Formats: sequence, structure tokens, C-alpha cells
Amino acid sequence: MPDTEAAQAGRLKFERLVAPWRDDLYRFALWLSRDPELAQDVVQEALLRAWRSVDGLRDEGSVKTWLFTIVRREHARHYERKRLETQDIDGLSAADCALIATGDDTDVDDMREAIWQLETDYREPLVLQVMLGFSTKEIAEFMEINPGAVLTRLHRARKKLIEKMSADLVSA
Repeated sequence: MPDTEAAQAGRLKFERLVAPWRDDLYRFALWLSRDPELAQDVVQEALLRAWRSVDGLRDEGSVKTWLFTIVRREHARHYERKRLETQDIDGLSAADCALIATGDDTDVDDMREAIWQLETDYREPLVLQVMLGFSTKEIAEFMEINPGAVLTRLHRARKKLIEKMSADLVSA
């Protein structure tokens, strides 16, 4: 019976540590992958990895950064294992073009698209800070760069977004 009690205690500890972050982990994986199904797969695999290594977590206060790091690495592993198919858009029929066309543009859609167009080095810290509430220190630990580099990337990301949105307003 002691093994059952230990297993139950382990499950409860894992659930206590992970439960508050599940939705944010999914949102982050979705921002990384831009694919809801892939985001679910990435989070599921990340949680499995976290479960296997939860005993190695030294500081429960760093669980947020630890979990997001696992999701980020699992997302990268996905692309290491899988070669993505590409589609020649020049040869698409009118019906196929309609499938990939976007609907009416709104300010939110324009901003979302501008964020998607940012290079990963700028998009990732911006999403982590603005949408997921990470501090500069947490982002630095997570991305394995110094806090000054995080601040620089955040500044450049915002500057690029302002330039993009301003250019779109002028051309509209």
C-alpha cells in the first residue's frame, strides 16, 4: 500500500504544480505552432515529459518557467522529427484560393497578423510578456539570454509593430 500512497501523493503534487498553467501552456504552444491540433499535441507531450521529471524539479517556485521551457523544446522537437509538406500556391484553383483567403480585416486581426510576421526572436518574448505575463527575468531564463537582451528584443518588436501598423494605416 505505501507505493499506492506515494503514487497518489506524486499525482496530487504534479496536478497542484501544473493545473494553474495548463491554459497558458496551450496558448503559448498555439502561438508557437499556429495550429490548434499541434498545440494540443505539444502540450500533451510536454506534460508527459514534465510528469517523468517532476522529481528533478528543485524549486517549485520556478515551475512556470520550467513548464514553458518544456513546451518550447517539445515544439522544436516536433520540427526536428517532421518534414512539413509545402503547397505551391501559384498552381491553386479558384476554389483552393478561397480556402486560404482571409475574411474581413479588423484591428485585432491586423495586429495578430503583424505579430505573426515578426521574426521568432522578437515575437516570442513579446508573446511571453504581453499575453502570458512573464517578467523580463523569467523570459531571460526561459530563452537562456540575459535580461538586457530581452529588453532589446521587446523594444525592437514593439518598434517593428508600430512601423508595420503605421504603414498599413497609410496604405489603407
